[in-house]
Amino acid sequence: MLVVCFDLEGVLMPEVWINVAEKTGIEELRRTTRDEPDYDKLMRYRLDILDKNGITIDYIQEVIATMDPIPGAREFLDEVRSRWQVQILSDTFYQFAAPMMVKLGMPTIYCHDLVIDETSRMITDWKIRLEDQKRVTVEGLLSMNFHTIAVGDSYNDTNMLGEANAGILFRPPQNVIDQFPQYPVVTDYSTLMDEIERIASSLGE
Repeated sequence: MLVVCFDLEGVLMPEVWINVAEKTGIEELRRTTRDEPDYDKLMRYRLDILDKNGITIDYIQEVIATMDPIPGAREFLDEVRSRWQVQILSDTFYQFAAPMMVKLGMPTIYCHDLVIDETSRMITDWKIRLEDQKRVTVEGLLSMNFHTIAVGDSYNDTNMLGEANAGILFRPPQNVIDQFPQYPVVTDYSTLMDEIERIASSLGE
């Protein structure tokens, strides 16, 4: 049995923080895991900016409600799910991901939680579901004798790509390509499907 594990933002959905940056005009919020490999450092940086500018969880959720999947993503994901098991492994948060999952046909997602001050509606902290959860999830699938293919685009995906039977980079930035040349790079869903099919065949799936 094959499980295909996808990162969410940058692979199937646009980047939440970039969309918030565009709506607010705060350019510093454009910084993502494509730029900063230290996730805790990146999140603290983001929350400091939100606090300084009075940006609430409600405002961010309003921005997310306007976001649609990357063109072709829903159709691609439906095709993959018709043939193999799929899991979304993301470092986003359930408070962000819920409306995105509806637009993607409700695939299973593992991600994290935000801590919200219910009075001010400010994001005060975050709770990691599990350290290095993408890699650990893939490790768990392998321990149950599933074959796994992992697809991501950023620094925080590379551990799961390395743990899986095969990893694929989808539209990554050049700095990630340069640092992780061992992974094939694809830039469209048709080629990504071809690569998944090729790997699945090599695994006997």
